[in-house]
Amino acid sequence: MIPIYTRYLLAYISATLYLDILKMNIAALETLLANLAELLMTPVLICIVLLLIYAVYAIGLFAGMYLMRRKSALQYIRDINQQDCQWHAGYPIHNYFVKNPSACENELEIFALKQLETLRVVTRVAPMLGLIATMVPMGPALKALADGNIQGISESLIIAFASVIWGLVIATLTFWPASVKKRWYASELINIRKLREV
Repeated sequence: MIPIYTRYLLAYISATLYLDILKMNIAALETLLANLAELLMTPVLICIVLLLIYAVYAIGLFAGMYLMRRKSALQYIRDINQQDCQWHAGYPIHNYFVKNPSACENELEIFALKQLETLRVVTRVAPMLGLIATMVPMGPALKALADGNIQGISESLIIAFASVIWGLVIATLTFWPASVKKRWYASELINIRKLREV
């Protein structure tokens, strides 16, 4: 039979060993997560650049659609008031209805949401990617601060702040067209309801 103090000693030793192993595993896990986070930096920056290109493209499409709508607005309103269902440039929901007159309201709403989906996703994802690209260099910046390396701090912070700024610029560039198009599509859906009431 093992004396009681020996059992306590064995319990203490096993608990201490368990905690040491756990600390080593946690330290290894922390290192692994830090290294994986640094690997994310390049893909995130590439995504930000691609989204910036898309945002400029989306602004161009929006400007083109605005000009087409402006050009055919009077004829569109005249046709709606006369209950005439004709194709009009710059009115994608209305034109979908012209091609598919049997489409139900839910189908038209889904089509409208589909037209807005990419803009809405980019508007939400760009700031998140900017935040990720901001947080990843903070670890090396804090390490450089602890080491007294001012050059390392400034290099990390330049990347961090530039990426969050560009993420917000992308979100701004895509939010405005998404909001205006949502209003345009809602008015087209209302006008389609008017056409169906006859």
